[in-house]
Amino acid sequence: MSITPDLLARLALKAGAEIDRIYKSDFTTTRKADASPVTEADSAAEAIILDGLAFADPGLVVIAEESVSGGKVDLKAIAQAKRFALVDPLDGTKEFVNRNGEFTVNIAIIEHGRPVMGVVYAPALKRLFAASRDEAWQARVAPGEPLPETRQALRIRRAPTNGLTVFASKSHRTPETDAWLARYKIADMRAAGSSLKFCLIAAGEADLYPRLGDTCLWDTAAGHAVLEAAGGRVLKLDGAPVMYAPDAPGFLNPHFVAYGDVSPAG
Repeated sequence: MSITPDLLARLALKAGAEIDRIYKSDFTTTRKADASPVTEADSAAEAIILDGLAFADPGLVVIAEESVSGGKVDLKAIAQAKRFALVDPLDGTKEFVNRNGEFTVNIAIIEHGRPVMGVVYAPALKRLFAASRDEAWQARVAPGEPLPETRQALRIRRAPTNGLTVFASKSHRTPETDAWLARYKIADMRAAGSSLKFCLIAAGEADLYPRLGDTCLWDTAAGHAVLEAAGGRVLKLDGAPVMYAPDAPGFLNPHFVAYGDVSPAG
């Protein structure tokens, strides 16, 4: 069985249904070694995705957040992988715990450092985003529903002349971010959870998302795939493309900016 965007979408929907079941229950929250929150939904969703990927492609290297934090990933074995999956089974656990709905399931396929396939599913918002190398689409689908046949193509919008709509994280906002944003004419500043920022730019609902702070590879790869297939870009501050390597120190990304129809400011 080959891995396709539809297969990744079905896995994300299956994981999302289990997340939604737990979300509606009286779940408990614990803390990882780094003090970040984790729930039973994180591990349950990851198990579903890992089983599905292993069945579809037994030889695929998979780097998944909970497996990494649990010390279950052989770092030496994955270091030279040219093709691998990045999985965040529940991106936005804080949003999940706070029950604001802005959490997602993220699955991406990386080839030679580039995200060539990705799926982002927000169960509580009933929004599914998916992409291959040159096609991105979205669909409305509630937890427990099958993958829909009706899909809407995604394309970034033309940058508004009256000013950009920008995502700037409330919890990770820095003076450096504000200084960087001063280069642009901004009409609206918005907040959105997790990888939704990439997908909403891809859907033409915003224009720019700078992140001058730490993120992990699995936080961004799926949304990156969606945005790039919709005509956007994800670039480092020096203008070079963001790449994904299995031996990245700490599995951390460089600081980056996600662009719609916006030119990098000098």
